[in-house]
Parts: sequence; structure tokens; C-alpha cells
Amino acid sequence: MIKLDLSNVSSKVIGDEGLDLASIFNEYNPKIQDIITGLNMKKDKPGSWLQWMNLGYNEETVWYVKEFAAMVDGRFDNVLVLGIGGSVLGAMALSEALLKPYWNFLDNEKRENYPKIFFLDNIDPDQITALLNTLDLRKTLVNVITKSGSTAETMSQFMIIKDRLYELLGDDYRKNIVATTDNHSGILRQLANEEGYKTFVVPDDVGGRFSVFSAVGLVPLALVGIDIDEIIRGIKIMDLALKNTDVTKNIAAQNALVHYLMDIKKGKYLSVMMPYSSRLKYISNWYAQLWAESLGKEYDRNGNKINNRPTPIKALGVTDQHSQMQLYSEGANDKIITFIRVGEFDNTLEIPNIFEYTGLNYLGGKTINRLINAEADATAVSLANCNRPNLTIHLPKINEYYLAQLFYMFEMQTAIIGELYDIDAFNQPGVEQAKNYTYALMGRIGYEESAHELNEKINSNKEIYSV
Repeated sequence: MIKLDLSNVSSKVIGDEGLDLASIFNEYNPKIQDIITGLNMKKDKPGSWLQWMNLGYNEETVWYVKEFAAMVDGRFDNVLVLGIGGSVLGAMALSEALLKPYWNFLDNEKRENYPKIFFLDNIDPDQITALLNTLDLRKTLVNVITKSGSTAETMSQFMIIKDRLYELLGDDYRKNIVATTDNHSGILRQLANEEGYKTFVVPDDVGGRFSVFSAVGLVPLALVGIDIDEIIRGIKIMDLALKNTDVTKNIAAQNALVHYLMDIKKGKYLSVMMPYSSRLKYISNWYAQLWAESLGKEYDRNGNKINNRPTPIKALGVTDQHSQMQLYSEGANDKIITFIRVGEFDNTLEIPNIFEYTGLNYLGGKTINRLINAEADATAVSLANCNRPNLTIHLPKINEYYLAQLFYMFEMQTAIIGELYDIDAFNQPGVEQAKNYTYALMGRIGYEESAHELNEKINSNKEIYSV
């Protein structure tokens, strides 16, 4: 199992800036018991948006995903995933972590004949043009992911690529498309039914940021040879552990409670995610969406205006020791930092002892593995010495089993802290408003009045300066 080290948030280590862990666990244990019991009781209730808690037990989806991956094995050189936000961030983070580094640069033999994988998660015209000029679309399987089928960013990408596929392949273009969307409704579902795309389902009551263990994440992962059976095994093990209602034995509850109290009692509402592995860097991106969209709410469930403030910050160890750590050590003490430390890397790299008679001889004969973990440990202690709270998640190894545990733990942590704040952690009204404004500006039918109001605001009261 992955482990959580809370030593450096304890008042025993960082004084008044810390928490008396034994005391708060005892005080909040009844509340945590109610929250965990409540989440598990509600997870099957329609409209609760907790179906993500059941994804580790959806054997039918896993079987269909594996069958499809076997069916297309060897047919494509590339997989191109179209989506935005929760539609791609989970699969992007897991593929970056689990595939061999620089996967798309490796030859077929080193990739064991699995395809290269690319993610289009933005609508930058230069990026899209460059990628389409690079890929041979005739040999590319396109996985378009949007539950509603009306996501402007994803569907605009898809319209461009579908048009090019048709030019290249004629009616056979549909063999190069797999759509992951709503089971019954939406524009993409309609197109898939009419044009004959292979489809997978975005489950009901699963928000995008909680969808990584559905077909949304499993399809692209399986296509490049990642062991989704091991992912499912890791989820089940962690789910069982996190059903424990005793806060002292539930790491998701502990982490949620610590973050909650660090915010409301200590003013530390900035949550820095800092894995010490380049392979894990996109976990910070996935976590940032999970934390920001789930917790950044204007109102609590009673209608009180709270403008909830937990804010994620992305970082990477060791890199950001040299770009952010000065601020974390001596700037405002308003952060709690999460380190992810890897116990066993896939490779061991020794530093040669070639400068024996210089000040560098202390490095010779050691390993890079030892150095990166020494940096992680040293940074954690250094911050604690400055009374800056930090915690460390120990990941025994980077593989499907442990990463599934990690992701599921973060999801449960988010659900629990949402209950502590008494907010709806599963809606996103701020995002929806921006989407509707985009529809208006792009001329979607039904948004004409909004478009007129928006254009007036955009074109009035401007103050533009130039050199």
C-alpha cells in the first residue's frame, strides 16, 4: 500500500503552525465516520455523482475495453486523444507515468509494437496544425471524448480531424474513430449512431474530473499496452481500505482533515502538489483540476456565500526547488505542500567517480536514485525547520497498482473534504457560465441575447495602451 507521512504537519515538529494530530483525530472521528458512511450509502443513489466509487467493480467495461484493444492491435501507428479537462488529464498523467519515458520517440521494438499516443487538450491553432502535419492520420486511431457531445473545444478539434480523415480514407474514415460519450443522448452519440463509430460510455453520475477509471481513461491506456487489470486491482484494494471509518486508519480522511484544518484554523489554503519524479509531473495537473473544480465554490449547501479558497499549485521536484522553494521557505506561510516520494525507480543510475580530487567527489559512486530522494527528504525537513507544513506520500514503485491507489485516494480525499466544507464538490457552476458565454460569442442558436450583452461589455470601457 502507499503510505502517508504526516510528521511535518504536527505541532510537535512545526510548533504553533502545526496541528495536534492525536487531538484532532479524536475530536473529528465521529464526523469522519458519518462522512464515510454517508458517502458509501449514497454512492448508488442517482444524482449523487458518486458512481466513480463503483468504477473499480465495473468488470463489463474492463472486458469491452480489453476486447477492443485486442481487436485493433497492430492496425494503428498512433492514438490521438481529443478532449479537455477531465476527459484527458487522468489518462495523460497515467500514460506519462506508466509508459517508458520518451515513448513517442522509441522505435516499434522498444514500444513492443504498441502505438504512440498524443493528447490534444487545447485549441491552439499552431499546436493542432503542427500535430496534424506530423501524424499520418490514415494510421491514427482517434479517440474523441466528451459526455455532452457539445464541448466546443473537443468538437471543433473533431470536426477538423474528421474532415481530414474523410478526405484521406473516404467512407472508411469511421474505422479510425472511437467515441467515448453519453450512452443515450448528445450530439456525439447521435453522430456515432448515424455514422457507425465504435463507442464507449461516459457513465452517468460521474463527473469528468472523477472519470479516469471509466472508459474515459481506460480506453487510451489499454490501447498503448498499460495493464488495466492491475489498475482495477489497485482501486479495489484502496477502496476497501478507505471504507474504514476510523480516521486513524484511513489516509484519505486524514489528508482531507489536515488540509481542511490547515485552511480554516491556520490560514494555509494553498495546496502545492510536488512529486519527486518527472514521470509523475502530470499528476499535479490532474490534481489541480480535481482540487480546484471540486472545492472552489461560492456558496455552501445552506446558501451561505463563502467563496471557498483551497487553491492547488503545480510543482515538480527537484526542478522547482530551484524556482519556487525560496517562496515556500520564506514567503507567506499560507501553503501546505504534498511531496510524492518514489521508493524504487525502474532504473538505477550510478554517478561515476571521475572528479576524485575536487569538491564533487562526495557524489562519485553514489546513485541518482539516492540523490533525488535525498533532495526530497532534505526539502521536507528544511521546510519543517521553517515551520512550513508539509506531508509526504510514499509510493513504493511507479506501476499501475500503486498509481491506481494514489488516484483513488485523492478522489476520496476530495469527496471527504467537500463534506467537511459542507459544499457540493461535484458541480462546477463557474465553468458552465464560461462555456455558455463561449457558445454565445461563437453564434450558437439560443444564445443571441447573451451574445449581444457580451459584445457590448467586450467593446466598451476598454483601456488599451501601446508602446
